[in-house]
Amino acid sequence: MLAIAAILPLFFLFIWVFTVKMPGPAFTGTLRPLTPDQTRLRTALEQHVRALAQNIGVRSDREYRNVERAASYIESALRALGYTVEIQEYSARGLVWRNIEATLRGANRFQQVVVVGAHYDTAEEAPGADDNASGVAGVLELARYFAGSPQSRSIRFVFFPNEEPPSFPSAAMGSRHYATAARMRNDQIVAMMSIESIGYYDTEKGSQRYPFPLNLAYPDVGDFIGFVSNLKSRPLLHRAIAAFRAHATFPTQGAAAPSWVPGVWWSDHWSFWREGYPAIMITDTAPYRYPFYHTPQDTPDKLNYDRMARVVDGLRHVVTAAANW
Repeated sequence: MLAIAAILPLFFLFIWVFTVKMPGPAFTGTLRPLTPDQTRLRTALEQHVRALAQNIGVRSDREYRNVERAASYIESALRALGYTVEIQEYSARGLVWRNIEATLRGANRFQQVVVVGAHYDTAEEAPGADDNASGVAGVLELARYFAGSPQSRSIRFVFFPNEEPPSFPSAAMGSRHYATAARMRNDQIVAMMSIESIGYYDTEKGSQRYPFPLNLAYPDVGDFIGFVSNLKSRPLLHRAIAAFRAHATFPTQGAAAPSWVPGVWWSDHWSFWREGYPAIMITDTAPYRYPFYHTPQDTPDKLNYDRMARVVDGLRHVVTAAANW
């Protein structure tokens, strides 16, 4: 018992210093009304989510045609913004899948790359409004914001198939193929941001749940956007959440945790960790908050587009910082 009592303070100190402590003050208080730009952003985000989750619907491995329809929707949206779209095709389970990439070439440090990515497939039987039409919508609108405005580093907006089971975590994932190819080319990816389920928020006490040991350190109200990384990507996480907090008035939580903690590695950023690239996930924490996670009820009417617009508006400052620091 004495040994346990001696270890516990060190354990909690580790959680605080390495996992919880984040730079900059987190926003608290009443949210301001949307600005005109945020209102326009809100409308665009909802249109993308409805196009993917309502008009197209389930985008799982069993609905390959819908996966292709979603890919075509994304390609058309990027081309309409003036981007040249690159396609990385690969085969898995007897089908051809497509990673979709649009690049904003950097003004001077163009060899260095910031990847902003989201997966466009869904779990079986799930229309995937939050997981992950919300992430796709966010990346498309970030691509719109930066179109024609080069930053110092290059920015790649990338959309992946096959993030969900049964592909996760396997070589069938689109992000696995993408990250592996990037490493083989020796691409200088300085930051990867996986935009993963960003549309659901709940202000009721008890609405947020966490796995151990994160449940010891975070609030139980699901009104925030989360920034998540493994310990190796902690410097990127700190810079990203600091940029968000400096410009956005929206609640945030950050966690730089060991990759074995459940949920920390559950998306496309994991593929980049495997190749040694710094990567983070930006998320509403999905299964630890969203009651309709991976179900047929994950529909567009469940999302809070006002809050989602505030998040995406804040993320443009994160991407700007990453492309210029």
